[in-house]
Amino acid sequence: MSTADLFAPNQPAAPLAERLRPRHIDEVIGQSHLLGEGKPLRLAFQSGKLHSMILWGPPGVGKTTLARLMASAFDAEFVPLSAVLSGVKDIRDAIAQAEQTLQQNGRHTILFVDEVHRFNKSQQDAFLPFVEQGLVTFIGATTENPSFELNNALLSRAQVYVLQSLSEAEMGLLFERALQAALPDVTFDAAARERVIGYADGDARRLLNVLEQLQTAACAAKVNNIDAKFLDATLAQKMRRFDKGGEAFYDQISALHKSVRGSNPDAALYWLVRMLDGGADPRYLARRIVRMAWEDIGLADPRAIQLCNEAAATYERLGSPEGELALAQAVLYLAVAAKSNAGYVAYNAARAFVSQDGSREVPLHLRNAPTKLMKQLDYGKDYRYAHDEAGGYAAGENYFPDGMPSVSFYEPTERGLEAKIAEKLAHLRELDAKAKNK
Repeated sequence: MSTADLFAPNQPAAPLAERLRPRHIDEVIGQSHLLGEGKPLRLAFQSGKLHSMILWGPPGVGKTTLARLMASAFDAEFVPLSAVLSGVKDIRDAIAQAEQTLQQNGRHTILFVDEVHRFNKSQQDAFLPFVEQGLVTFIGATTENPSFELNNALLSRAQVYVLQSLSEAEMGLLFERALQAALPDVTFDAAARERVIGYADGDARRLLNVLEQLQTAACAAKVNNIDAKFLDATLAQKMRRFDKGGEAFYDQISALHKSVRGSNPDAALYWLVRMLDGGADPRYLARRIVRMAWEDIGLADPRAIQLCNEAAATYERLGSPEGELALAQAVLYLAVAAKSNAGYVAYNAARAFVSQDGSREVPLHLRNAPTKLMKQLDYGKDYRYAHDEAGGYAAGENYFPDGMPSVSFYEPTERGLEAKIAEKLAHLRELDAKAKNK
């Protein structure tokens, strides 16, 4: 069949992704960590026994394909549901269909729920009893971390398999397979091939959709060889995968934060630009950058906090793309600045202490005494005004509640300004010790 036949308007063809869907696990490209000899999913296919599972991975890596292959391998009825479009009624209808199929044909049913993370708790609970009874085998597909999105009862009854984006080499295999099926008369130069694979970014479905677009454009333009210039005229601006509210989002935020903490300016800049390129909200990134300054730099370099606040304000004033330079400069400064989480640790330690401790009274000498009655009750009595003391410090004075055990929440590091702070605090502690020994 020629390319023209495949796309003839009087013979509507299924999408390329559907036509190339594997019919056997040996045809699956990618997921060798699960489908290779002796690996978990291959063993599941060879076991002869179905079990419920959750397939977790980014878009276009074969979650639906694996579920369909499972149904085919076990001669089971395949009932798909989309959590985006389905509700409890649809679940009940699917269960009724499973009961009818079992009674009439003796066939078991695989209930496949795509984007299962979109189901709320009540919807997840709706099919759980039928999974427990063995009426259906549940296979869920999700791009989100199941431990965050699915209830514990469902997780305890399903094996989680983590799928990975296709590698560049695996995408190359799929590329060649797709050319034979859809574009046998069209060639790609090396640069165009590399860019198309890069555009797909590990997403098999995206690659196949792009090739269909290129086939249509090539036919219209009567082009037999596709090069980089043709790609620029055909495809929209390249966008890497970036899920603004999902797992990839938090993974990349984590990578940015850890690159800053690890004092690697190039890696920090890379992750910032990746997120900006993928459509992340710069205002959100600005807030995260300010947080990094407080958490990981702190008093080791207080200028970092000021600079990050100014970068956020600059973005508000200039907008994109000019304001993004300010965020980039802030990230670079954070990465090369002296690091200290002493303030962050001290705050958390103080919170933990207070949450478990009782409500201790404020000592009388620290209480405010704006009225005569309060003074008569000894509020503020014997308080030592630090500015009137030698060196502006009331050595030996107690500022904690009476009877409270000794605590030391803040332990400055020996980096940046905190090294000077540590010296000062050590000197003050010496003065306190001398005052108490008098």
